[in-house]
Amino acid sequence: MEELLGRIITGKVTDENEQDYFVQVNGTTFRLDKAEIKKPLKMGANFKGFAYENEGHDLQITRNAPAVQVDHYGMGTVVRSQRTLGVFVNIGLPNKDIVVSLDDLPDIMELWPQQGDRLMIALREDAKHRLWGVLADGEIYQAIAQPAKKHMQNANVVATAYQLKLVGTRVMTDHFELGFIHPSEREREPRLGEELKARVIGVHEDGTLNLSLRPRTYEAIDDDAAMLLAALQHSADGKLDFSDKSDPAAIKAYFGISKGQFKRAIGHLLKDRQITQHDGALWLNNSEATTDDPAK
Repeated sequence: MEELLGRIITGKVTDENEQDYFVQVNGTTFRLDKAEIKKPLKMGANFKGFAYENEGHDLQITRNAPAVQVDHYGMGTVVRSQRTLGVFVNIGLPNKDIVVSLDDLPDIMELWPQQGDRLMIALREDAKHRLWGVLADGEIYQAIAQPAKKHMQNANVVATAYQLKLVGTRVMTDHFELGFIHPSEREREPRLGEELKARVIGVHEDGTLNLSLRPRTYEAIDDDAAMLLAALQHSADGKLDFSDKSDPAAIKAYFGISKGQFKRAIGHLLKDRQITQHDGALWLNNSEATTDDPAK
């Protein structure tokens, strides 16, 4: 069979049954679901559509061609993974998902795309006439990229990881700007194809972005303050034996944050008058005071 799969082809309608028409292309017959066709087709009529092999291993042709084709890149959504094979990607066909081989995926399986992640792929037909997904490389992303604007500094963006390297993660935003996330600007390494909520920390002259997955300072303070407030609320007497003079190692061991973060969280709660600080301890305002509370 000549190279027909994964492409838009034209053939002749040669037969039909209750459910399907049959379209022949150079001696190869494809099934065409009648549910797609609003007006009946005549025998001998030409039909143009996308050719593929469905999950039942039947050759099929559809007028609803996906964006992803041989030599045509488009986005697909990961639906599942198989350790010994790779990940299965939905490109819009009703009865066929496309496999991206494990050979093209990160060596660390935890960095493989998960269900719902998105990959930009094209199709490749192998010698056995099987269709595989081919990941877009950096040149493809460069070709479709749009330059970022200077006013994007400090803006929030949504981006998808498309290249994982030791030096950092390369991403493309939903508006097609290219971005880079240095390892110091993330808590963990993103998965391939993962959608990320990031903020712009730099706009280069070439129109690319530096991004961070870390919260802004005031957002980090809010998170740490909320954690500290919850700890006070769950303490027996609305008191914690910590203060801005406490040992950094003790703070890190108990709260999991640095002393600097701890002091900023205290300052935030003091400013909001949710706590007080005296006698080497933190006190929850409006709490049930104990006899150990000198303010009682």
